[in-house]
Amino acid sequence: MATGTQATGLLGWIDERFPLIETWKAHMSEYYAPKNFNAWYYFGVLAMLVLVIQIVSGIFLTMHYKPDAQLAFASVEYIMRDVPGGWFIRYLHSTGASAFFIVVYFHMFRGLMYGSYKGKRELVWLIGMVIYLALMAEAFMGYLLPWGQMSFWGAQVIINLFNTIPVIGNDLSLWIRGDFVISDPTLNRLFAFHVAAVPLILVALVFVHIVALHKVGSNNPDGIEIKALKNEKGIPLDGVPFHPYYTVHDIPAIAAFFFVFFGIIFFMPEVGGYFLEHANFEPANPLKTPEHIAPVWYFTPFYTILRSVTLSPFAGTVAMFGAIIMLFLLPWIDRNPIKSWRYRNTAHMFNIAIFAVVFIVLGYLGVKPVTDELKELGVRMTEIYFLFFAVLYAHSNSSKPGRYLIWFIVLAGIVFLIDFYRYNPEAVESAKQIKWQWIWPIGYLSVTLLLPFIVRPCNAEKPVPERVTS
Repeated sequence: MATGTQATGLLGWIDERFPLIETWKAHMSEYYAPKNFNAWYYFGVLAMLVLVIQIVSGIFLTMHYKPDAQLAFASVEYIMRDVPGGWFIRYLHSTGASAFFIVVYFHMFRGLMYGSYKGKRELVWLIGMVIYLALMAEAFMGYLLPWGQMSFWGAQVIINLFNTIPVIGNDLSLWIRGDFVISDPTLNRLFAFHVAAVPLILVALVFVHIVALHKVGSNNPDGIEIKALKNEKGIPLDGVPFHPYYTVHDIPAIAAFFFVFFGIIFFMPEVGGYFLEHANFEPANPLKTPEHIAPVWYFTPFYTILRSVTLSPFAGTVAMFGAIIMLFLLPWIDRNPIKSWRYRNTAHMFNIAIFAVVFIVLGYLGVKPVTDELKELGVRMTEIYFLFFAVLYAHSNSSKPGRYLIWFIVLAGIVFLIDFYRYNPEAVESAKQIKWQWIWPIGYLSVTLLLPFIVRPCNAEKPVPERVTS
């Protein structure tokens, strides 16, 4: 029990030896969050929830899994068929992997909309992006462990990317595999990283991410710093204690998440082959290549970028990793002091929305077999992906709309130069696709750069209120 602020009994005994109450106050009961959080702010909590689900389900899977090339696939089948409740734990973990990326992608998109990487939050964003990289590494390593056909060949493709790096590529790939081919040493070392090293790093990064966030304070849909206006007690006028307001506020979202999550586990755990590929229900066979090799869906946007850049294998690898690095640089690309897209110009809102659609299209193309039409569409979506960051930089200064025309000419010129380099009249179908699909990047640049230049209301920014709105 506690009397006033002084704890007694067992709690008091603990508090004398560990800053339990102080920590609780700093991060929960006396941490003041903006009172205008909306549904987009659920995804950070859901990400932490899924992290716990993955750790707990992973522990139970580890009790029965055998990290041996001869036994791994059979051990997964044993978990599914013979371990009491094993099928549930396995589907909990596999569905949780996809759910993790879904909530993280929504969490990142919310950061894009409301400028959560600006102000003093650059480090919060950078730590979050490192978490994203760690999550991708964790997912890749776990993807290999079932030792099914798609696990084996998907890992083959991803590890072979490192071969494209000049000078050190072959040695690096050999070190990752632990052998000249993907085999038992590969499985063992990736298992060790998946169940021990990367989860520890991930948990530590999440802790640091939250500490950094609570140091500078949470952003909000208006992009207003609530710490700027406080009452005589030093409490933000537009803030409410995180507990109990948001701990209770998040319960309906968690309930809705579990409703969908368990619905997938019980009724459609494979989700048509997107969460669990059909080829992965066959044991890995180095002598039999699947008809269509593709990584699991949450990697496919970057896989499409990789195979869309055909200048050289290394250029494709650079483009793929460059697509992730560009997200790290957002705090310095978008220099507009207005955080929330609510008060930015209409062209900026179009830019964010189109980027989200392009990312989804890139992901879809990554799971489809390559045809001339889809291949060219992948190239065009890749162009728009990278053009987004240039347009975001151009939108940083809306007070000079004449700059939009210059940016349009320069970026459109780059697109046409790339087309000129790629155009080969002897490849009739490819040339045909290049000729008509130029409309995608040029249309994108017209909407985001020409539109605010020609239609001035599309370039108008709204005044940011002094207090947060409801």
